[in-house]
Amino acid sequence: MAEHQENPDLPDLARGVAEAELADGGMLVGQFEGQSVLLVRRGEEIFAISAECTHYSGPLASGLVVGGTIRCPWHHARFDLRTGEAVAAPALAPVSCWAVERRLGRIMVGKKKPAPGRALPGGSAPSRIIIVGGGAAGFAAAQRLRDLGYSGSLVMLSDDADAPVDRPNLSKDFLAGAAPQDWMPLRDSAFYEKQCIDLRLATSVAAIDVGASEVRLADGARLAYDRLLLATGAEPVRLSLPGVDLPHVHTLRTFADCRAIIAQAETAGRAVVMGASFIGLEVAAALRQRGLDVHVVAPGKRPMERILGPQMGDFIRALHEQRGVVFHLEETARAITATGVQLAGGGALAADLVVMGVGVRPRAQLAEAAGLRTDRGVMVDAYLETSAPGVFAAGDIARWPDPHSGAAIRVEHWVVAGRQGQTAAANMLGERRKYVGAPFFWSQHYDLGLNYVGHAEAWDTIEVDGDIAAGDCTLRYKREERTLAVLTMGRDLESLAAEAGMEAGIAAV
Repeated sequence: MAEHQENPDLPDLARGVAEAELADGGMLVGQFEGQSVLLVRRGEEIFAISAECTHYSGPLASGLVVGGTIRCPWHHARFDLRTGEAVAAPALAPVSCWAVERRLGRIMVGKKKPAPGRALPGGSAPSRIIIVGGGAAGFAAAQRLRDLGYSGSLVMLSDDADAPVDRPNLSKDFLAGAAPQDWMPLRDSAFYEKQCIDLRLATSVAAIDVGASEVRLADGARLAYDRLLLATGAEPVRLSLPGVDLPHVHTLRTFADCRAIIAQAETAGRAVVMGASFIGLEVAAALRQRGLDVHVVAPGKRPMERILGPQMGDFIRALHEQRGVVFHLEETARAITATGVQLAGGGALAADLVVMGVGVRPRAQLAEAAGLRTDRGVMVDAYLETSAPGVFAAGDIARWPDPHSGAAIRVEHWVVAGRQGQTAAANMLGERRKYVGAPFFWSQHYDLGLNYVGHAEAWDTIEVDGDIAAGDCTLRYKREERTLAVLTMGRDLESLAAEAGMEAGIAAV
């Protein structure tokens, strides 16, 4: 591990800073024994925590303090100011905390605090918990169960050959060649052994017997459970076209999918991306960064117009066109050949690599076969419990009662999946915690990122503040004057404030 380096531009918090330098509600970054430390003042309380988020090292000093937590400006991770605990995904590791002393009008940092002990939530702890799924929700639930002090049997069943990975990076930096492979696993193999998590990879679940409280594996083995979490996620849609099974045609969902695309991209010169979804366009951006010629084929008039509206659709198109992406909109494919894609309109595109980014569908077959209530996903209550007592669902398959929109919704966001897994973990241990988080996702296109908070399936007004073309703006998606979602570019603090406002029950920010 590299040694921490002193930064002469930051105040030495071992010597302290004057109390007057840290007003109520203020933050100040200093250093202590070579580490960047953030001081946060709330009334008479002063906290000292690591200055960087443990997710992607975002600067917490640019974040937002809400209650006893601080929220990262980049991807909205949350940390407890008193304990450093990562209380909400996407961060999975805590930040360090230090003792603070006030002496002779100065604020001084002392010893690092030990990690706090945890007591189990109320209720009788189950002896055996099974998690089906190896994505964000499943992993976050497993980790949170151990963090909460659960010491019973914990089995995690995944049909993936790889341990849980940082899936957003599969279509972003890793695919673009800007992130090394060792960044991708959420934890190394030693973590699962140390935490006594029985992670079984390449393991297929054949059925769930709710009456017997058993999971039946494809090899015939039966595993009993006291609590069960379904976190099977979603699977990419493959269009029904001639040629979809050719070896140069890919979807992107798993680590193996991504490695296969990268391997082919190393020798390919021309790529066709089918679909102008977030995944499709992130793939297009990543392949352009690798130097491929990229064409995007999509049936809509504008990229992502259904989700982001016409203004953002036009902007996203222009952004990609400036980087050399060629769009074929209001167009579909009729066949894929060994050398290209034949368009329904009569043209043809040469392609050494084809990636389908036309959406995903929830993997709810196990739940349906088990008799659980489903409706375009697995129906859960506010506590993420399904129609079968003791069986919970989280992540891409879960349709839950969203207090912000007033509807039952299902979303396919990494952060939502992680937070739902964390909430489900607490509830499986007897806590009655409603899931009330405002949905959040981020998307990256070249050097531009956008944040989206809330959920707006339909709107009657889009209010624009700022300059979309300059990448400095806030868009509010409204229905009957109520803000359902907020998109920001270059305004991280506004995105955090929108999320906090929605969670506080405020309709407009």
